[in-house]
Amino acid sequence: MLIQPQENLQPEFHEHLKVILLGTGSPRAFYGRAKPGVAVLAGNKTFLVDCGGGVVDQLIKAGVMPQRISDVLFTHHHYDHNGGFFDVFITSWRTHITPERVFEGRSTPMHVYGPETTKEIIGKMRESFEFDVKLRVSYNLSDEAGARIEYTERNEGVVYDQDGIKITAFEVDHRPVYPAVAYKFEFNGKSVVISGDTIPVSNMIRQSQGVDLLVHEAYNKEWLDELIHKYPDYDKALSNPAKYHTTTLEAAEIAKQAGVKHLVLTHHIPAPAANENAEQEYMKGMRDIFNGTITVGRDLMTFDLGNEV
Repeated sequence: MLIQPQENLQPEFHEHLKVILLGTGSPRAFYGRAKPGVAVLAGNKTFLVDCGGGVVDQLIKAGVMPQRISDVLFTHHHYDHNGGFFDVFITSWRTHITPERVFEGRSTPMHVYGPETTKEIIGKMRESFEFDVKLRVSYNLSDEAGARIEYTERNEGVVYDQDGIKITAFEVDHRPVYPAVAYKFEFNGKSVVISGDTIPVSNMIRQSQGVDLLVHEAYNKEWLDELIHKYPDYDKALSNPAKYHTTTLEAAEIAKQAGVKHLVLTHHIPAPAANENAEQEYMKGMRDIFNGTITVGRDLMTFDLGNEV
């Protein structure tokens, strides 16, 4: 029997926070840049923050079997942040069997967290695949409890606090998308903030004070301005990101004011090539503002906060 095994699987228990960038792209499609998604591993839990298209494939590439996902946190409801939910929901529910191992599917409801619009939007998604769900229960004998979703809607405050893991939601500003939130994870003396999409806000500085890792969206204004100059007929489409996103230099200023240890950029606009020269150009001017560690995020990058000095 020739079946490709699952290799390099992440261990089931993590003593410290581990953060995996599943997708560092944006609504526009770029080679090597999946839509936004971050996996956060703590203890025996795996949390998924946003789930753009292709997120299940990215999880598997990262060594995280989808069956470990029972908690999905949405920052907001642009399609590039929620378009992969159907696949996550069904795949995490289905048992996966290989000659070497059985990965049991979810036998509990999917726990979904997000701002106040979440139940209305994700609930409609869930209704749209009811036909498939009924077949999974009646024909494939999938656990009926796994077909359900439990919602926690909160723009501000603690959304999860169990087994030493604390997750706090706080409002950001991504208007015309409202509401939008970011998340702060705390576990075993380490902390990480995941910004979602936003312009610079004081809430980000306040919630990110002294965190070990800040994963913040950013666009390069100079690169975007060059595109606008080159393609004036597309001025409106190209200039829109400046209205509801954060520049690379603004992200550096946020990291400086918050005193974070490590700043990781994601949701790149325009996306730089995944090589050192391009990334240094993308970060141009940032080190003049923030003297901590700066990383231009790439898909499948992993940050183990237990190993961070």
